[in-house]
Amino acid sequence: MDHASSNHDPAVHRSGAHTGQDHAVHGDHGHHGHVHVHGPHDSTGHGGSHRSGASWRTAAQATLHCLTGCAIGEVLGMVIGTALGLHDGVTVALAVALAFLFGYALTIRGVLKAGLTLREALKVALAADTVSILVMEVVDNAVMLAVPGAMDAGLAGPLFWGALAFALAVAFVLTVPVNRWLIARGRGHAVVHAHHH
Repeated sequence: MDHASSNHDPAVHRSGAHTGQDHAVHGDHGHHGHVHVHGPHDSTGHGGSHRSGASWRTAAQATLHCLTGCAIGEVLGMVIGTALGLHDGVTVALAVALAFLFGYALTIRGVLKAGLTLREALKVALAADTVSILVMEVVDNAVMLAVPGAMDAGLAGPLFWGALAFALAVAFVLTVPVNRWLIARGRGHAVVHAHHH
């Protein structure tokens, strides 16, 4: 009887040990399962954030911001150059210079409100807008020069304003993918967004 009992007891003991081991394994499995699920969730969240930051909508908004400053400078430069009868090259140079000036000014104004110093704001504007404005101005002025008679049409002529509006529209469309590419890599207007958030 004692022998049978002793044979039974190790079995019970082994069964208890096995149950405890199963419990430990189950606990570990639950723990690892939690890490496994939580990890990808975080990764997906960050990935979604990056994709959101590089969306076409964000790129379009950044380009529209750039276009506003560029358009002010571009129109002002074209008006001044045309009114004074300046050479086409001089008019284009003036328009480009003013486009950069107003483009940077709008960005600087925005980031100054975020608490940056003027020097810091200038650095942000240079990093955020230079490529975007450059692409926009190259396209814009190339279209203006390509439209026959647009530069000599005069401020009163519909050809001048029609060509200028068309040039700015083309520049906007072609600059959006450039801004999207920059933002996706943490450059361009992503620099500005970092200071606003």
